[in-house]
Amino acid sequence: MADAATSTGSTPGTSGPNPRRAARTARRAQYRSAGGARGGLVLLGVVLLAVGVLTVLLVTGVFGQGRPQRPLLDPMVEQFLVANGTAARLVAILAGLVLVLLGLWWTARSLRPETRPDLVLDGGPDTEIRIGASAAADAVADGAATLPGVTRARARMVGSVSAPAVRATVWVGEDVADGEVAEICRRLDAEILPGIRDALGMADLPVAVRLELDAARRDDRPRVS
Repeated sequence: MADAATSTGSTPGTSGPNPRRAARTARRAQYRSAGGARGGLVLLGVVLLAVGVLTVLLVTGVFGQGRPQRPLLDPMVEQFLVANGTAARLVAILAGLVLVLLGLWWTARSLRPETRPDLVLDGGPDTEIRIGASAAADAVADGAATLPGVTRARARMVGSVSAPAVRATVWVGEDVADGEVAEICRRLDAEILPGIRDALGMADLPVAVRLELDAARRDDRPRVS
């Protein structure tokens, strides 16, 4: 059985503030967001592609015959840089520092641990009810683990305080049939998650569930020689 992933926002029988937004948040919660890294790589790829295309056009003579043998900088530009050497060096140093800082920021952003936000409920004008991230995640994992065919479950809070979500991984036994897997998904969405949302006081809490075959259980069995 292959791995499967499912995302759930508000259930059909539950009214939430914005079920479409909850469903989108649940889909994003399946994996750690890599939007910033993808955007940077796409920008870098576009720049390199443009440089490659311009190089090919230059070599094929689109910009004039003998252009590859000409100096890289126009003589007027070169004269300007020579006449304003100090300013040119300062601009080059500042540009290099900006690139270094951007690289450090990008690296730190990619390596920093994923946030685990608490659930903050509105208890009144001067009251704030806060549910710990581990408590909310454990409630989802414990509820999923009670289903027949599920060997173990693990969950964690992801997202932000303003847009929290739960990412859960549910392992099923290797002898579970496809029909039983569908029943596990149905009961998760129709029975387990609505009760947990009601207990947490968040009817629109997005939950992303990933199903995996529990091969570890098979490997842990004693071998017969």
